[in-house]
Amino acid sequence: MTSSSALGIQPLSPLDGRYRAAVADLGDYLSEAGLNRARVEVEVEWLIALTDRSLFGTRPLGEVEKDRLRVLYLDFGPDEIAWLAEREAVTRHDVKAVEYLVRDRLAQLGLDGIAELTHFACTSEDINSTAYALTVKRAIEEVWLPKLHAVVKALSALAVEHRDAAMLSRTHGQPATPTTMGKELAVFAWRLERVAAQVAASDFLAKFSGATGTWSAHLAAEPDAAWPTIAREFIESLELGFNPLTTQIESHDWQVELYDRVRHAGGILHNLAVDIWTYISLGYFAQIPVAGATGSSTMPHKINPIRFENAEANLEISGGLLATLSQTLVTSRLQRDLTDSTTQRNIGVALGHSLLALDNLLRGLGEISLAEDVLLADLDGNWEILGEAIQTVVRAEIVEGRSQITDPYALLKELTRGRRVGAEELAEFVRGLDIGDAAKDRLLALTPSTYAGLASELVDLLSAEREADEPRV
Repeated sequence: MTSSSALGIQPLSPLDGRYRAAVADLGDYLSEAGLNRARVEVEVEWLIALTDRSLFGTRPLGEVEKDRLRVLYLDFGPDEIAWLAEREAVTRHDVKAVEYLVRDRLAQLGLDGIAELTHFACTSEDINSTAYALTVKRAIEEVWLPKLHAVVKALSALAVEHRDAAMLSRTHGQPATPTTMGKELAVFAWRLERVAAQVAASDFLAKFSGATGTWSAHLAAEPDAAWPTIAREFIESLELGFNPLTTQIESHDWQVELYDRVRHAGGILHNLAVDIWTYISLGYFAQIPVAGATGSSTMPHKINPIRFENAEANLEISGGLLATLSQTLVTSRLQRDLTDSTTQRNIGVALGHSLLALDNLLRGLGEISLAEDVLLADLDGNWEILGEAIQTVVRAEIVEGRSQITDPYALLKELTRGRRVGAEELAEFVRGLDIGDAAKDRLLALTPSTYAGLASELVDLLSAEREADEPRV
C-alpha cells in the first residue's frame, strides 16, 4: 500500500482537484484567501470612513493616501496570504491577524499615526458579516448568476428551435396529449428565469454595531457621534444592506433566504437533468459524439449522458449543503456561538457543486440533437391519445344540440383505455359518431402530431425570445 506522504499534499475536495477549472472563479470570493481579502477591504474602508469624518482629531486622508491604502486589498496576493498564515499561527484568531496586517502596512505607508483606528470599536463579526456579505454577493452576481443565465439562454434557444417539434407527452410515464419539445424546454426556462430574478433581488446584509450590537464601545469613546448613522452610511457605501438590530452577529436570515432560493433553482435544474436524461433514453435526443471520447470501457457503441448525470449528482450534493447552511445559520445561542464559523466556510463548497452542475448542463445542452423522426414515430404509434379531443368535441356537440350521445367519456374510454388504436380504426369510429359534419371533419383532420394546441405559441412567453406580450389564442 502506498503511503499518503508519497503523494504529497493533494486536494481533498474534487472541487479543488478534478473539477477546479469549472469552479475556479468562485475561489476568488469564497476561498479563505478571498474572505481575508474582503476582511482587509472592510478594515481599510472603515479606517477611511472614520478619518473622512475627522473623528478623534484625525484629518481626511488625501486621495493618493487612500489609493495607496486600498492597494492593500486591491493587490492582495500570495505575500499577504503567507503573512496572514504566519501571524494566525501565533494569534489563533483569523480576524486579529487581518488587523495586524493592516497595522503593519500603515506603518510602511507612514500612516502609523492612525493605526489605533484599525478595527476601531469592532467585534470580529462586524468585519466577518460585512466580508461574507461582500464575497457572497460578488460570487452570486459575478459568477453563479451569469452561469445560470447562460443555461437559461441555451434552453430558450433550444425552445425556439424546437417550438414546432411535436412529441408525445408522458404524464405518469404514459402516453398523453401531445406537446412540443420547444414548449417543454420553455417551461424550464420560464421557471428558472423566475427564480433567477428572485436571487438577483436578494438582500446582502451586514452589521457594524460592536460586541453585542449596542455600539457600547463607540459611545464610550465618542458619546456625541451618531454611530448608528455612521455605521449605516459605511455599510451602504459598500453597496450592502444594513442590519441595525442584531446580537454580536448579523442574524444570517438573508443568507438563509438566498440559499433556499439557490436550492430552489437547483431543484428545477435537477428536474431538467432527469427529464433530458429520460428523453435521451427514449431516443428523443441523440447525443453528438465528441472526438476522442469514450462512453464505455468495454462497449464501443455507447455515448453516455454523463453531463446530465453529473449535474444531477452535484445538484443533490449542493442542495444538501445549502439546506444545512439554511438550517444552521438561522440559529445562534444567546448573543453568540461559533457554529456559524465552520458552516459559512462551506458556502463555497455548496455553491461550487451548484456551479459545477450548471457547467455540465450548459455543456450537455450543446451536445444533443433532436431526433424528430423518433418523435413522429412515437406519435404515430399512439393514435388513442386523440380520445381526449373526440370526447371533448362530442360534449360540445351535445350542448349545442347536434348530438344525442350520452356519456361520451365512457364511450371513448371503452374504445381506447389500455389499448392501442390505429389511425384507420379511429377514423372509422369518428365517421360513425352522431355529431355534426363540421365537427366530424375537424376530428378526421386531426393527427397526433397536429394535436398540440398552443404549444408552439407558448414559447413566445419566454422573456429572451418574446415576440408578443401574450400567446396567440
